[in-house]
This record gives sequence, structure tokens and C-alpha cells, in this order.
Amino acid sequence: MLLASHTGLSREAGLDEAGRGCLAGPVFAAAVILPPDFAPAYLNDSKLMTARRREVIRHEICREAIAWAVGEANTAEIAAINIAQASYLAMHRAVALLAQRPEHLIVDGNRFRAYPDIEHTCFIKGDGRYRSIAAASVLAKTFRDDRMHELAREYPMYGWEQNAGYPTEKHRAAIREYGPSEHHRMGFRLL
Repeated sequence: MLLASHTGLSREAGLDEAGRGCLAGPVFAAAVILPPDFAPAYLNDSKLMTARRREVIRHEICREAIAWAVGEANTAEIAAINIAQASYLAMHRAVALLAQRPEHLIVDGNRFRAYPDIEHTCFIKGDGRYRSIAAASVLAKTFRDDRMHELAREYPMYGWEQNAGYPTEKHRAAIREYGPSEHHRMGFRLL
């Protein structure tokens, strides 16, 4: 069972990212402040949910959250500052876009670059412990998947509508055959 809060503060925001381990596309992050009674039956780490269930929960989050926002860092930014820093940048952008300023941030993972004037706590596997982090996981994943579907229409040969830019054998085979696109992360080992 996911916990409602770490601090008990009413404006505690959960943060998570999606796309960190991909060979192509931007990294997305979400920040979510939930009401204390928000507890959909199937909310969980987005990686443990079906695509259909993620979409249903996504709409509930967007409708019921006190505040939510999604940020991203593109492939040029990933190349310039590295994937870890780009993930933090996307998270910072999501926090900055929130309609309400958080009192505390709870972050999935073991590292985070401090956001100015807001304390944070990191949790390994936090998306399986706290509702707001799980909600951020769902938003980051679904919004990034939407972007990869858009890019797949432009570059159908890579199968991004199915692999979302992750290093599947089919994706790597397409890179071997067609070469990398402008959306591939050239600092990553593509083959």
C-alpha cells in the first residue's frame, strides 16, 4: 500500500522521471501534489502498470491533483550536461511549472540536485512507496510516451511507438540499418 505523505505537509510534491535509460528522445519528469485522500486502486510505479491502466490513472491524477506539471530536457541538453543532470533539469522545470509552490519535495532515486529554497528527500524505489511519486511516475511515463509516438510518425523505422527509445534489439537493428537520427543520444552506446 502506497503512503500518502512523508512529511505530512499539505504541499509535498512527488517527483519522478522517465526515459533516463533510452537511446533516443528527451527525458521527461513530473511533479505532483496530491490531496491526502487521493488513493486510486491501481496507482503504482508506472513500470508495473499496463499502458491502459496508466492512461486511466493519468486522467484521474490530472483531474484530482492539487497541482501537477511535466518538464523535459531534450537530446541536445542531455548531450551537453549528461543524462543525470538533464533528469534534474527536467524535474526542476516541472517544479517551476507547478501552480502551487511545494513545501517539500520527495524524489524517486538516490540523488537530486537541490531545488532553490525547497527541502527534498530522496527515496530509492520511491515510486513504489509514495502516492505522489507514483503519480509523478505515471505522468512522466505517459507524457514521454506521447512524445515518442509523435516522433515515431516522423521516424517510423525505429519503432519508437513500441520501444519508446529504449535499447531493444529491434531498435538497435534499425540504428545499424538506417544510422542514428537527430533524436538519438549520441553520447550513449547506440550499438
